[in-house]
Amino acid sequence: MADPAESYPVVLLVEQALSDLDARQVRSLHEGLDQAVTYHVLLPVEDAAARIEAAMGTLSTGELLPGPAMNQVTQEELDAVREESRDNAAAELSRTLAALTSAGVTAVGETVVGDPVEALASAVQRLDGREAIILTRPHVVAEFFHVDWSSRARRALGVPVLHLLEHESFDEQAGGGEGVTGV
Repeated sequence: MADPAESYPVVLLVEQALSDLDARQVRSLHEGLDQAVTYHVLLPVEDAAARIEAAMGTLSTGELLPGPAMNQVTQEELDAVREESRDNAAAELSRTLAALTSAGVTAVGETVVGDPVEALASAVQRLDGREAIILTRPHVVAEFFHVDWSSRARRALGVPVLHLLEHESFDEQAGGGEGVTGV
């Protein structure tokens, strides 16, 4: 392993599993560095209660009105959704680490519960991270009001923060594809 004084830790906060394209693009950002780059991936576990609430909200719209049983979720049901959320996050993290490794980089990772930006700030501090990269789907409204992960991270961290759109090439993000080009 490289001397820690010569390592360059980069913390990645990802919303979903990275594609091979995402991994190659992340790697390309650090080509030519003299230091060994290690990517530390954080992938949030979806909040089970919010997931159930969203599903129930979908059922209660329009002409479908749930009966009284729909308004009560048992602890067992909530626990099952939590376990499914943890399993999904672990699988997506595994796919992300495999994509980064196949792109030729060193990558480690963990799933996180709770506020993703707080987990990012903690990881940057704990690992002496040199920069943070946040990869998400476009969130136009959150970005417009500066409450998205990237805006919050820029206010909380003392390192450069780059926001990339997952599953889009750099050219697409610059305006040639579906990426946010302006609000």
